[in-house]
Amino acid sequence: MDIPATPRLLDILLIEDSPTDVMMTREALRENRMLNPLRVVQDGVAAMQFLRRDPPYTDAPRPGLILLDLNLPRKSGPEVLEEIKSDKNLAQIPVVVLTTSRAEEDVVRSYGLHANCFISKPVDFSRFVETIGSIKEFWFCVVTLPAQ
Repeated sequence: MDIPATPRLLDILLIEDSPTDVMMTREALRENRMLNPLRVVQDGVAAMQFLRRDPPYTDAPRPGLILLDLNLPRKSGPEVLEEIKSDKNLAQIPVVVLTTSRAEEDVVRSYGLHANCFISKPVDFSRFVETIGSIKEFWFCVVTLPAQ
């Protein structure tokens, strides 16, 4: 299988409330030479405002991929996932649940809400960098995503 030499530069929306995890994700993207713009929101309410381009996000770009933590303030990750996948304007955006949870109930619930995949964050940074590299290769080089 031929993998494009240059990944598509679609925006990534990271929905994550932990500043440490945001920093690690930014660094892992850099380590993997990902030039995709990374947008970050820190809670579920802000995530839906961003995606629907409600104030203060009226000029927000439509992300090509969403990285979603499950444990969020104001509106949980599963609630956000359910809203995204039930909104005909947002449902086609791939959502990767990227969380510290390894609970089977979270996996089952996420797929039941139509997550595109579920990844438990490795605690080791080098493994996290590898995980982000796998996300890069699969979502930006291998699969065909719908036009924006």
